[in-house]
Amino acid sequence: MQELNVPSVGESIVEVEIGAWLKKEGESFAQDEPLVELITDKATLELPAPFAGTLAKILKRTGETARVGEAIALLEAQGAVAAAPKPEPAPAPEPQEPLVMPAAERVLREAGVSPGEVAGTGLGGRILKEDVERHLEERARQAPPQAVPPRTPEPVPPPAQPPADRPWRVSEAVPLSPLRRRIAERLLMARQTTAMLTTFNEADMSAILALRKELGEAFQKKHGVKLGLMSFFVKAVVQALKEIPELNAEIRDNAILYHRYYDIGVAVGGGEGLVVPVLRDADRLSFAEIERQIADFAERARTRKLKPEELMGGTFTITNGGVYGSLNSTPLLNPPQVGILGMHAIQERPVAREGQVVIRPMMYLALSYDHRIVDGREAVTFLRRVKELVENPVRLLLEV
Repeated sequence: MQELNVPSVGESIVEVEIGAWLKKEGESFAQDEPLVELITDKATLELPAPFAGTLAKILKRTGETARVGEAIALLEAQGAVAAAPKPEPAPAPEPQEPLVMPAAERVLREAGVSPGEVAGTGLGGRILKEDVERHLEERARQAPPQAVPPRTPEPVPPPAQPPADRPWRVSEAVPLSPLRRRIAERLLMARQTTAMLTTFNEADMSAILALRKELGEAFQKKHGVKLGLMSFFVKAVVQALKEIPELNAEIRDNAILYHRYYDIGVAVGGGEGLVVPVLRDADRLSFAEIERQIADFAERARTRKLKPEELMGGTFTITNGGVYGSLNSTPLLNPPQVGILGMHAIQERPVAREGQVVIRPMMYLALSYDHRIVDGREAVTFLRRVKELVENPVRLLLEV
């Protein structure tokens, strides 16, 4: 028998919820065949079989929680044979205790550290006080996160019984999933820890729609993916971020950390809620590469196959409420980011052009920003720049 353990599924994640078991006890499986769903506060993942065999016993049932590294099932390998015992290695010779200076000896004693654990840099390998302090700092940096005891799901109170004369007035209590809990936490954190403001503008989408109509079929034939709106906005945002770096930054301790790379999060529907996978180094991607990655993210979000690392990081976010019909909204920040651009539905509206009232396909744009870093001038300038670029997409190619 071999244990099936919860793997490390991403930075800061120490606990998962067991989703659906894809195999029953006694069923056989092939190597790399999915065995169970693991639900984290970022995504739902499938845990593949490490080898071919049989699911002997399930230790953690659907809905229970398990820590990273904890056994959730027992597996029996196909054609497993008892392994021959390994010969015990010969005992290593006792190492000589290095010389320790008095000041270092006191620090070692207070920290409960053996001198043999510390590399000395003094004369003849002597251990100095600075060596001990350096060792303790390094050990603290490399220490794994503290394990937390498994969370016992809080019982969901039963709904009140409906009145006998109105039996249709029923309610159903469903516990929050880890993803919904995480969304709730982050939304509250965005409200409570940032000085969020929103500025609005609108963009005439005539040029992009005409370009898609003219070249969309040729683009799809060559690249195997549709030419959408998002690639234009990703390109426009990256160019605007290069000009207004305050929106590609975050507050870290008592400093502003300016990012000189452009990892753009793109919000997509993920069944239980919006998830934000990240386009890494978006400034180095072509239109086709952006569209392919977004299409892949959207498909894997629907089938719960996004990886936790694909949802981490990001220096700026774009969300498109227009796909759901939203005409305008105030997007919430995705901390520690300090900017998020909201796209909305395209609507034909009368606008003034050269003294004439004409009908144009217009889109409202919303930029939410953290006023602790970004002033109104920078925010408005950024949004106007995005507007200019999407209204005249040739600028994106010429970077002007």
